[in-house]
Amino acid sequence: MTWYEKLNQYFPVEEMKSREHMELLLKEKGDVYYKDEGPHHVLMYAEFPTFIFVDYVYVSTESRGQGIGHQLFEKLKSKSKPIILEVEPYDYKDTDSTKRLRFYQREGFKHALSIGYTRKSLATNEANTLEILYWSPTGENEEQIYEQMKRMYEDIHTYKDTEVYGKAYEPVDEVLTYGEEREVDDIFKTLNETFKKNK
Repeated sequence: MTWYEKLNQYFPVEEMKSREHMELLLKEKGDVYYKDEGPHHVLMYAEFPTFIFVDYVYVSTESRGQGIGHQLFEKLKSKSKPIILEVEPYDYKDTDSTKRLRFYQREGFKHALSIGYTRKSLATNEANTLEILYWSPTGENEEQIYEQMKRMYEDIHTYKDTEVYGKAYEPVDEVLTYGEEREVDDIFKTLNETFKKNK
């Protein structure tokens, strides 16, 4: 399987960029957008002067638990910049969801409770709500993470969207909100409580 097929098989359609879009980013934004690929992993990320955005991270099922994900994030952390990523809201019924969030918790990521993030998928035309997680070596607050997310959205997610998809993503101010009251569980608190009960 190619790197794109691996990602496409693992991530839901509403979260996937097209292959054309990702290849365009690698080619035309090669100074910012990177692919780290190995036999058992694919990591797509954007590195800006002040932060890193993880677009996709995939580790093959058969090699999970071998420390590959930890090594990938250690490499990113060694750059000493905040790391931001998007995750699906926690789903009790999805064991992958639990494992994924436990992994990010072990890696020291926090849940950005003040940032709301809902964007319409160009593939399904449906609204897709995601949560923002971040790791910060220098104590950035959520407002700073929000500003960095806005930059990433405009530089990466919407890059040549009309050219690639024939239509544009919604403007950043309609997709990202900051400081509004959101009805959302703190996913890490929920996870902690769940794991305490299951011990």
